[in-house]
Amino acid sequence: MSENKVHTGKIYRAIGLMSGTSADGVDAALVETDGKGYVKPIDALSMAYDERVQGKIRACFGLRDPQHPDVIEVERLLTHRHANAVVELMAKTRLEPDDVDVVGFHGQTLLHVPDERLTWQIGDGGALARQLGIDVVNDFRSADVKAGGQGAPLLPLYHQARAHAEGLVEKAGGSVAILNVGGVANVTWIGAGTGPDIGLGIGAGEGELIAFDTGPGNALMDDCIYTKMGKAFDPQGALASSGAVHQDIVDRWMALPYFALPLPKSLDRNSWDVSSIDYLSTEDALATLVQFSVESVVTAEKMLPQTPKLWMVSGGGRHNACLMDRLSEGLQGKVQHIDDFGWDGDVVEAEGFAYLAVRSLLKLPLSLPGTTGVPKPQTGGVRHKAV
Repeated sequence: MSENKVHTGKIYRAIGLMSGTSADGVDAALVETDGKGYVKPIDALSMAYDERVQGKIRACFGLRDPQHPDVIEVERLLTHRHANAVVELMAKTRLEPDDVDVVGFHGQTLLHVPDERLTWQIGDGGALARQLGIDVVNDFRSADVKAGGQGAPLLPLYHQARAHAEGLVEKAGGSVAILNVGGVANVTWIGAGTGPDIGLGIGAGEGELIAFDTGPGNALMDDCIYTKMGKAFDPQGALASSGAVHQDIVDRWMALPYFALPLPKSLDRNSWDVSSIDYLSTEDALATLVQFSVESVVTAEKMLPQTPKLWMVSGGGRHNACLMDRLSEGLQGKVQHIDDFGWDGDVVEAEGFAYLAVRSLLKLPLSLPGTTGVPKPQTGGVRHKAV
């Protein structure tokens, strides 16, 4: 596995945890890093939620009351599931609590409304630290939002660190885009002049690190098939592939104000009302939603300073063959699975929050003006010490 061979200062062993907006499970990843340009992924695992847990999480999306009984129950349940993932990963890698410096605990996003200076991820960091006997960093997004940023995406600095460590920008012969297709899709644009000195903010132009939410990812498709058929997702995009795209509907959605907003910008998984397709067959509805996701990425490509030579696709969306085929047809750059470059596309976000947890300990920025719109490089995260 490729890694940056040069590092400075202490090397931390960190575990990152991620439960995304698709609410399909928790990913746990172990990395070694100096929190700057040195990153070495070690191991990872994923633990799926059963339908009962998924249903409980979905019922909390959009709620605003921390004392709501459903939120309290789900937070306790999620914290326990995340603890189990850490314990299982440590057993897999034969580590004891004293061998791990920090756990980066993203939690589950219930609400993300940066225009109201509001982002909310549930998960009890203090309880997790006590249960594991390891320091935990959580609440990664709030400081950025309070400072005027979008609070998302937060993985660009990790993407940048790994991409430069592995020479991917140079190998691609130009700028590289990392497209994460989770519940919401987001892109990190890495120009030829962006590193590898990480995290102090880069000047405008080709050297600037840029990131933003492109539009819907898997969430609308998953919600659609769950409502119509009671299934969690459309395997390989098979149903979408057999459906017909209703282009007039896609055109209406693409005329929504979000797509014309300047960068950077971010979304909540519930930002879109797509009830207008309820009358369509499952196949046609899914085909139309796939096209919506694809066209939002194509529109995003036009907003970048330079057309990427390469699109590296991570997240659950890369398993949707229909989506991948249409991205390849619509984008100018070459589209490939991120796994083709030695990255594990299922756990990149978990790895990223391990990296960000170390940066939080070091008081280094987690976000930049070009990634979230925050006025200046912003650190963040809340540390909970093990008792």
